[in-house]
Amino acid sequence: MEMLRRSSVFAAEVFDRSPSDKELVSQAKALCGDYIHSRLNRAGIGLSKPEHGLAASGGSLGEISSVLLWLGDELEYLRPNVYRNVARQLNITVASESVVSDAFLAVAADIFSTGLGVTWGKVISLYAVAGALAVDCVRHGHPAMVHTIVDCMGEFVRKSLTPWLKRRGGWMDVTKCVVNTDPSFHSHWLVSAVCAFGHYLKAVVFDLLREKLKD
Repeated sequence: MEMLRRSSVFAAEVFDRSPSDKELVSQAKALCGDYIHSRLNRAGIGLSKPEHGLAASGGSLGEISSVLLWLGDELEYLRPNVYRNVARQLNITVASESVVSDAFLAVAADIFSTGLGVTWGKVISLYAVAGALAVDCVRHGHPAMVHTIVDCMGEFVRKSLTPWLKRRGGWMDVTKCVVNTDPSFHSHWLVSAVCAFGHYLKAVVFDLLREKLKD
């Protein structure tokens, strides 16, 4: 986990200027690591203490992480069955690094292949998938897969999301999505964005991805 901590420190140092592709990927991985650790802690199987997370550390990266976690909570509240027992839904074994990598990247590709291109709703959905899959991996005795999932997130961001992130000014743009942080509020943009997506991910889980993994 020390490697993830150093990555987080590096990623937090670049918010005073326009980030490079490398920095955006580093930030994506740091945010993914923090998101996963939050979900592991919530499940009672955390690999680090909650107070060590980015959200608790403050700063720009911590603010972004807090927003991602809150919006992830919203998404999982709306579609709890989609973001639970992901490995079982995908019918994969989490003992294989290649299978976990292929499954995550396949889901990521399918998430962003529909609709009107990249949106923050889709980005948050991908982080929710990462968190849920990591919980499955740790519960089944394969904590090393956390690093695999974080690396896959970085790879996908590098290949598919960096141009979009640059146009938005970087990861800080996600903080503009929050119009009300009251936990009882469920009427903002994320609701309409993920209500349709929850059904779509189920289609991916039971049809498209299964066929891809057979190839």
